Amino acid sequence: MAGVDAEKDPVWMTSAMLKAYTHPLRRQILRLFARREYLRAADIATELDVAPNSASFHLRTLADAGLIVEAPDRARDRRDRVWTHVKGAMSVGDPEHPVADAELGGAVLRAIASEHQDLVQRVIAWSPEYFEGRSTEIHALFQQRTIRLTDAEFSALVRVFDEAASAADEAHDEKDPDGRFWQIDLIAADDTI
Repeated sequence: MAGVDAEKDPVWMTSAMLKAYTHPLRRQILRLFARREYLRAADIATELDVAPNSASFHLRTLADAGLIVEAPDRARDRRDRVWTHVKGAMSVGDPEHPVADAELGGAVLRAIASEHQDLVQRVIAWSPEYFEGRSTEIHALFQQRTIRLTDAEFSALVRVFDEAASAADEAHDEKDPDGRFWQIDLIAADDTI
């Protein structure tokens, strides 16, 4: 990943990344990294209730794929292995960066869509508490907007979303006790789909 500023440019997923990402436990591990930033195999084993050797195996697979990197400056000693995730947007591919394995790319998209459907169902289950006034805390948002854009304008809008998310993440005070983790799924489709 040297030379790639994943905060500004999307990382185009390699076949190794796609293969690693298809495994549900590895996706859970990556989501855990988003919450905790630095993790050891023992942390993952405890948090996700998996065997430590299984956590180590999946960490090595994620590292070999380039989705996580070692953070030796966080280690207690030379035997201690601490990992962190590669930040920023990951993209399966596009016409300028075609995916090498279409079946693997499709598997990743199906996995992401399945998790998105699960998120939508959780939001639907919670929403009546909010819109019926039983809860004043915001825990989710459904928002829909239709706008007319060219391909270039749409790409620019996506970059603005990415930049805004990165800026909000950087500006967040880690010590603020009111901070919560938000999973943000943006979905867009034009009128030809």
